[in-house]
Amino acid sequence: MTNIFGIPKELKLGETRVALTPDAVNMLAKEDCEVLIETHAGELSGFSDDEYKKAGAVIIDTKEELWQKADFIIKVKEPQEEEYKLFRQEQVVFSYFHLAVEEKLTDELLKNKICAIACEAVKTEDGELPLLRPMSEVAGRMSIQLGASYLEQHNGGLGTLLGGVPGVQPAKVVIIGGGVVGINAAKTASGLGADVSVLDVNSKRLAEIDLLFGGKVKTYYSNTTTIMEECKKADLLIGAVLIPNKKAPKLVSADVIKSMKKGSVVIDVAIDQGGIIETIDKVTSFEYPIYEKYGVLHCAIPNIPSAVPKTSSQAYAYAILPYVRMLAQKGIVMALKECESLRNGVTTMRGHITCEDVAQTLNREHTEISLLVGFNV
Repeated sequence: MTNIFGIPKELKLGETRVALTPDAVNMLAKEDCEVLIETHAGELSGFSDDEYKKAGAVIIDTKEELWQKADFIIKVKEPQEEEYKLFRQEQVVFSYFHLAVEEKLTDELLKNKICAIACEAVKTEDGELPLLRPMSEVAGRMSIQLGASYLEQHNGGLGTLLGGVPGVQPAKVVIIGGGVVGINAAKTASGLGADVSVLDVNSKRLAEIDLLFGGKVKTYYSNTTTIMEECKKADLLIGAVLIPNKKAPKLVSADVIKSMKKGSVVIDVAIDQGGIIETIDKVTSFEYPIYEKYGVLHCAIPNIPSAVPKTSSQAYAYAILPYVRMLAQKGIVMALKECESLRNGVTTMRGHITCEDVAQTLNREHTEISLLVGFNV
């Protein structure tokens, strides 16, 4: 039996990426995999329907038809409310989900017995997050580009140039979180000549950052005191803390924000998981990216990589392709049996929450995946 893969057009506000690019589709087509693409799904990423046709995909005119025909739905962002009614019993949906802050979506997945594979939870044996990494790399680098723009006076910022000029002090950039987002933000900011500090609770990670940047980037153990001290000096603050399958901890209080310079900028890249900055109480978009609170500009765009959709879509497609090929070749049960990384990503299946962290966060019952698919893991 042929497994049919469907790539819908993304519906989340401001989302411009597409899950698979034409070259990725072509690789699947060469392996006799049937791929359906909703018309115009790749248009905002620079990929036309004709390119997908030439790659071997079938263009589908409506979202309803695509969801009805496809056994596997491959997306970028989590399904939106208007897509809930399109769920088909025991369908597989593979995308970023962030269910710790999506209780209504979780209920719909459970009701329809959807097998939800969360990209952010797919984890290799050595602890790497291979599907989160490429988007985190993009988001980290883009956060600095956005911050540099919002610091401009006409956008309400301090009017500070990130790297300064000879004889003039550069902007102070503070990054909370030394993971993939934080490292890439630090690379971009330091490359532009900013004065950069990274805060993290992992001493080993801080040592690695110090070595990576040759001491050019300052490192601090993250606690209430260092957060307050560094944020007071910051022109640009980047929130870059992610705990997969859990809500992000609120690390930057309102009092810290009140202590910051008027016209400084905060960008919370962790907003997908609820964010780490207390004063960010709403999600923003590229259409309305910033708002002011206590004189500080706040940015909480949940899909920062969609600002550069061609690059982001290519990076995402190349990362997810090996897992899609595995699903095509083996089907869902055998793929989960043989691939621990993919198994780690399953958050709901057959009406049960299989991710313990999500279950704990939402105060729900957790079911071991081995009990649902009939093998020991």
